[in-house]
Amino acid sequence: MGAITAARRGLRALVVEKGAYFGGSTAMSGGGMWMPNNKVLQNAGVQDTKDRVLTYLDTLVGDTAPRARRKAFVEHAPEVVDELLAATPLKLGHMTEYADYFADLEGGSAIGRSVESKPFDINTLGAEDVARIRTSGAIAAPVPMPITSKDFRLMNLMARRPLQAFPTIFKRVLQGVGGKLFKKEMAAGGRALGAGLIAGARRAGVDIWLNSPLKELVVEGGRVTGVVVEKDGERVRVAAKGGVILAIGGFDHAGEKRRKHQSQALTEDWSFGNPDNTGDLFAIAEQVGAGLDLLDQAWWFPSISPLTPEADPIFMLSERSLPGSMIVDSTGHRFFNEATDYMTAGRAMLGLDDGKGDHLPIWLIFDQRHRNRYLFAGSVMPGMPMPKVFYESGVVVKAESIAELSRKVGVPGLVDGVARFNVLASQGQDDDFKRGLGHYDRYYGDPTNTPNPNLGTITRAPFYAVKTVPADLGTCGGITADESGRALHEDGSPIDGLYAVGNAAANAFGKFYPGPGATLGQGLVFAYLAAKHAGERARSSERARPGAGPEA
Repeated sequence: MGAITAARRGLRALVVEKGAYFGGSTAMSGGGMWMPNNKVLQNAGVQDTKDRVLTYLDTLVGDTAPRARRKAFVEHAPEVVDELLAATPLKLGHMTEYADYFADLEGGSAIGRSVESKPFDINTLGAEDVARIRTSGAIAAPVPMPITSKDFRLMNLMARRPLQAFPTIFKRVLQGVGGKLFKKEMAAGGRALGAGLIAGARRAGVDIWLNSPLKELVVEGGRVTGVVVEKDGERVRVAAKGGVILAIGGFDHAGEKRRKHQSQALTEDWSFGNPDNTGDLFAIAEQVGAGLDLLDQAWWFPSISPLTPEADPIFMLSERSLPGSMIVDSTGHRFFNEATDYMTAGRAMLGLDDGKGDHLPIWLIFDQRHRNRYLFAGSVMPGMPMPKVFYESGVVVKAESIAELSRKVGVPGLVDGVARFNVLASQGQDDDFKRGLGHYDRYYGDPTNTPNPNLGTITRAPFYAVKTVPADLGTCGGITADESGRALHEDGSPIDGLYAVGNAAANAFGKFYPGPGATLGQGLVFAYLAAKHAGERARSSERARPGAGPEA
């Protein structure tokens, strides 16, 4: 996005990619973008104001991040959506009713402030680029079909609302499988967004180098004036008169650093982030004296445990919010509102807020009624037998009674824990953790289940326990930056010529995730702002030295 913004304003821009694939964690994600008050929302009839959004963020974020950063985000998000629509072939739609994660706070939105790409034919990029778009098996559909967030919500309720779900399923299968007959590859989510950005970069004349890891910054007279990268086995120095924008991700797969800064419980690599995100930001920060902040934070995402030591975790998007399920720790009792947003849920699982330490091992408990009604792991259809691999791996345990399940998983308090939950579920009122009272809770609930779409008893045998882990979508602590995306020294002064955006920068929303797609939203906004600032810097350099060509 930064390169597109620069190139569309007459600068020469180069994207230098460490790995062999385009797209990073963005292309592996759900692809939603939290972009308040933009044109797509307005066209959908959603009225909002910048003051209302800022009130929400001020109330939520408080002093965990600089106010100037979130103010800049709110001010410029609408124009970034305009830029995205103008610069790429993407078409965006409102993620209707995907509420802000803390929608009950003043200024919050129950209708939702997020947008996502509509299904997009990535074959329009050309075969060479398509083959180099990063993908993730964690959110892949069982057959070729583009699935938006709205689609997933409907499909998840196929056994409860078939008249709504099956036309959507048929339409997406027709687009996906049928499209291949016409040499189309229809994508949705992060893969569509990543592909659209690549198309926009190509259209704008941006150069892109793959397999070209950054080795060091070029610093002259206290200013960052370029980079040294390793390309085709040789070190290449690239000048950058405007500046260098770091969008290198976090330290998702740097286990030692994660245990040091986040939790000793992170003994396995449970991150869904780009495999190339191994913490390069630390060496860069040390080279230029950049400040680091919020290293204890990540975009936590509770997930089903990997089936093998080499495998990734499995997305668990709605299972924990639906009636007839609960999450327990080794005591056999619940310890948080299972339907809360995933960042808050992950923090609860690791005990980062209550000071009591992690709650591992953790189990998702549900009964056969839940299994008959809802999707599991994104691919096991309602009522289908659980694939044997889940049992063979020990990730899923099945029993004919709660007492037997308690013995099999080694959780002696489970009988009492389920009994307590069943009382609350029968009443439709979660006295312990208020599950089902928040707007976001209900998004992944079952509206056919009354009086509470998130609560239902666990009473129908057989019963299941699923091993659950605190996975994440990436870390969100990193280099400190200002409202223009400029990287800052440890003393808070700007580092001339250096910018940090995305997960390479400390989260603009501090310790919180305000709404679906807030990580991609702020990444796009600050890349855009950084490029504009770098462009002014390049033009100033050009004016100072007549005849020199501007470069971002």
